[in-house]
Amino acid sequence: MSTPTKRVAFHTLGCKLNFSETATISRDFICHGFEKVDYRDKADIYVLNTCSVTENADKEARKLIRQAKRRNPESSVAVIGCYAQLKPNDIAAITGVDMVLGAQEKFNLLNHLDTIDLNGGTKVIQSEIDHVHKFTPSYSSGERTRSFLKVQDGCDYTCSFCTIPLARGKSRSNSIENTMKVAKEVAQTDTRELVLTGVNIGDFGKGTSETFFDLIQQLDTLDGIDRIRISSIEPNLFTDEIIEFCATSQKFMPHFHVPLQSGSDKILSDMRRRYKRDLYQNRVEKIKSVLPDACIGVDVIVGFPGETNNDFLNTYNFLNELEISYLHVFTYSERPDTDAVEMGEVVSKEKRSERSRMLHILSDKKRRFFHDQFVNQRRPVLFENMKNGKLLGHTDNYIQIQTDGTPDLINTIHPVKLSGNYGRFVQGIL
Repeated sequence: MSTPTKRVAFHTLGCKLNFSETATISRDFICHGFEKVDYRDKADIYVLNTCSVTENADKEARKLIRQAKRRNPESSVAVIGCYAQLKPNDIAAITGVDMVLGAQEKFNLLNHLDTIDLNGGTKVIQSEIDHVHKFTPSYSSGERTRSFLKVQDGCDYTCSFCTIPLARGKSRSNSIENTMKVAKEVAQTDTRELVLTGVNIGDFGKGTSETFFDLIQQLDTLDGIDRIRISSIEPNLFTDEIIEFCATSQKFMPHFHVPLQSGSDKILSDMRRRYKRDLYQNRVEKIKSVLPDACIGVDVIVGFPGETNNDFLNTYNFLNELEISYLHVFTYSERPDTDAVEMGEVVSKEKRSERSRMLHILSDKKRRFFHDQFVNQRRPVLFENMKNGKLLGHTDNYIQIQTDGTPDLINTIHPVKLSGNYGRFVQGIL
């Protein structure tokens, strides 16, 4: 009688980098004969890849761990990712957790499963982050049209609010030659669009003679991929040569995500960001001078310690005047072991919420204004899925399109006339 196939379920919290790593680990399980099922289904093994950027990410992780054990009390639960590196003992104390793996060991999860003792307490394998030096290539799969390719990991910056260097270690990356091998592997799948991801991708090649600019020049020659996007890049590393190259490339899309965090030079200094608002403004103006149709997304944090009403208004007015397209607004969250928790006057939760609300409204206005500029124009759209009988996709400059169409158009690129602006999306006509 044959042994039944073991079922494994994965859930990912946080950034696209986590998604690419989860996908790589899951492919390893499938290659070893496991059946991958949805996290909401009954499984023999549940793997939770965690984030710890905010307090809410920690709470969500604890909730998902308990849910998994309720679905199958006999299952094994393994927790990996940033929260697992930062707070392994806190996770181990949660009822139902069988294994916690830090940054060094998460890609060896399959090898560690046999050592789980369901009656012997939680197994914790975690190294000091200073000992984590290996770069493990990863890419996401399963989303037919788009893949997130990890090109860099870790960060050498010491922003006063951020735990990522503590969770992921020093900046590191593969060689361009090895990165291209992985990219070619992705290109052999159905994927039409590649998104470059990492913690600080502009730092690619640090400590070697290679640079991020060298990498994108090579990726531009990649066959089998129609579109490439740069997920997020620090303004001080987003050079004129990178911007100008993207403007001439047929593969690199006119869409950039450039974190700002604050429009107050005082707060930027307290955050230990490596630029001032003038440099940020220069980057936006440079993009728009060579790519006037470009979509520019911005990360911003509200409620950082010591942020006065005047500091916030500086941020609001700065963003209001900049030619950007949308905001990702984060409410400051106190994180243990960061310098920011000892800084400045604490901003009340009420003020943080109010400032967040104001910037969300501003983001909606910016997005609507950006979309308005392209109504009655035609732009190429990569169709990604169907929802409520409508075909959904994104233009080259990252406008979400909804149009009438059939499922056979999914994962194809077609010119679409943008006919009506509905804020979050634009109605299109094939």
